[in-house]
Amino acid sequence: MFSRLIGKFCKALLDLIVAAVSFLRVNPNFLTFIGFIITIFASVCFARGKFLEAGLTIILAGIFDMLDGRVARITNSVTKFGAFFDSVLDRYSDIVMFLGLMIYYSKAQRLIYMILSGVVMMGAVMTSYTRARAESLIPLCKVGFFERPERLVLLIIGALSNRMAPVLWVMALFSNLTVIHRIAHTWKEASKFEQPAS
Repeated sequence: MFSRLIGKFCKALLDLIVAAVSFLRVNPNFLTFIGFIITIFASVCFARGKFLEAGLTIILAGIFDMLDGRVARITNSVTKFGAFFDSVLDRYSDIVMFLGLMIYYSKAQRLIYMILSGVVMMGAVMTSYTRARAESLIPLCKVGFFERPERLVLLIIGALSNRMAPVLWVMALFSNLTVIHRIAHTWKEASKFEQPAS
């Protein structure tokens, strides 16, 4: 009951923000860019070991991430470039945040977690890349359940609870399992289109 009320309140608040931004005719691509800039601040917080501030900053960046698409639809300004720009900055955002963690663990001389952050970063980028590359070969590749929203939620939980180490292990495992799942799915689907040699 309480969680449902919170959900309704957050949706109403987001709808109000979307309406205000749409009324002001703010370009959705500008919102995407602002969200990315905010993510850079989150990365700086991670690099300095200020995990609580990083978690709160990621939440703020997430609001902009939700705004751009909704504003584009409401103002009828959905474009192919906008989708491309959003996807590119999402990848940069992923890289920047994990780079911040790598810097933090490097300064703390925790080599295992510095490497682990790099593994998570690779998994994050490859999760997106494998889908994009697969869908240039087969109609659809949405298999796997561990995508950017799940990563962001776990990052926020890890940052706010100061339990980033176990969160990194979970992300490293499931991000790369998703990549493997997509590779297997693409192999299976692509083989259906292969023509036997004559």
